[in-house]
Amino acid sequence: MRWALVKVCLAVTTMVVVAFAVPLGLVIKEMVRDRAFSNAEREAAAVAPALSITTDRDQLERVVASAGSDAGMAVHIPASDAVAAEDIGRRRAADKDIATVRRLGRASTSEVPGGSTLLQPVALSSGEIAVVEVYVPESEVSNGVGTAWAVLAAVGAALVVGSVAVADRLGVRMVQPAQRLVESAHELGDGQLGARVPEEGPTELRLAAVAFNSMADQVVQLLANERELAADLSHRLRTPLTVLRLNAASLGQGPAADQTRAAVAQLEREVDTIIRTAREAKPQTAAAGPGAGCDAAEVVRERMGFWSALAEDEGRKWRVAGADRPVRIPVARTDLAAALDALLGNVFRHTPEGTAFAVDVHNGEDAVIVLVSDAGSGIRDPEAAMARGRGSGSDGSTGLGLDIVRRLAEATGGDVRIGSSVLGGTEVRIWIQLDGREPVRRGHRGSVRRRRRGRLVSTFNRPRSLP
Repeated sequence: MRWALVKVCLAVTTMVVVAFAVPLGLVIKEMVRDRAFSNAEREAAAVAPALSITTDRDQLERVVASAGSDAGMAVHIPASDAVAAEDIGRRRAADKDIATVRRLGRASTSEVPGGSTLLQPVALSSGEIAVVEVYVPESEVSNGVGTAWAVLAAVGAALVVGSVAVADRLGVRMVQPAQRLVESAHELGDGQLGARVPEEGPTELRLAAVAFNSMADQVVQLLANERELAADLSHRLRTPLTVLRLNAASLGQGPAADQTRAAVAQLEREVDTIIRTAREAKPQTAAAGPGAGCDAAEVVRERMGFWSALAEDEGRKWRVAGADRPVRIPVARTDLAAALDALLGNVFRHTPEGTAFAVDVHNGEDAVIVLVSDAGSGIRDPEAAMARGRGSGSDGSTGLGLDIVRRLAEATGGDVRIGSSVLGGTEVRIWIQLDGREPVRRGHRGSVRRRRRGRLVSTFNRPRSLP
């Protein structure tokens, strides 16, 4: 906007300067020419009285000399019965021009080398027509014209520079509020909820700043209300959790009782985490910094140890592969555990008892892939299943489990894909990026990642048997 305003002002000012300066320069040039020929006419008029009285050469030479123009004036006397034709002074005009003036009886000008001549007819006492020639050099015709053009050019340049400077200041006054509005919008989009715009500048931008600040205040209020609501809802779970913990304490000893008490304790910790996170207004899932993260193999073994008891109760065969050695990933331990619980919970919730499942961990150079597959009937519409909040339509299905997994993967620059597993059912593939690249947007995948993924996926798309 700033440079557009400067360009417009530059174009307009230049056209105005040209429209006024060029005609004014031409007028000055014409005025100088008229002044030069007016002086020539006065010189010729000074000789005319003497010619009307006498044609004596000596007297006419004295008159021409007294006029001070003996070098630039000539008198052409025609032939008559008493005298012969003669020229007094230096002749520059052509014979035909002199004859034309003598025949027409009116003054005229003609071009000669180095300038112009004024030919003025004068009637003699004998009735003949003499011609007075006054030489006007080119330097006298153009005297002061160059200076006038230089002054006009300087004035025009000063006007153009001044108008550009004024337009630039006006552009800065208009652009700076717009830039601050853009910067504040980016800051608000990056999560800086305190970003506000100074309400200054032109009227329209002030109104935009007021609207933006009002919107930001509403966003902050809505987020605060949402956090309070999440904290309140989570706090309501404490009462049934307390009942579950008391009931679990009365189960006695045994593996099932121990697992139940461990599950209740974990659920209490998760509820506490939700309440603290909501109160502190911090995201639950964030990209881990350098050196942070967890051992994916250890987390997989731990969670499979928890779900294996339920699998045995339901007669499900299960398998874990690739979790026998450490696999470091830039994901918090609790986040990966929540993602695995969401996927394994979907297996138990949406497949019949006795359906086999498997968890595979594949460690590559720049990525780690975690596969959760089952031998169920599969997912008819994987894209709809990935939509947050859609769910499957059955009781207890909210559609948030897969979204939790997706956000975990995209926080590292990876993604989540749903396809067919080698067991015949559904396969959820979690791609966790290790090279610290920026998180990707849904629906935008780079060709380099596809090539890398192709090399890594080709190493594990082979059927494996369950134990």
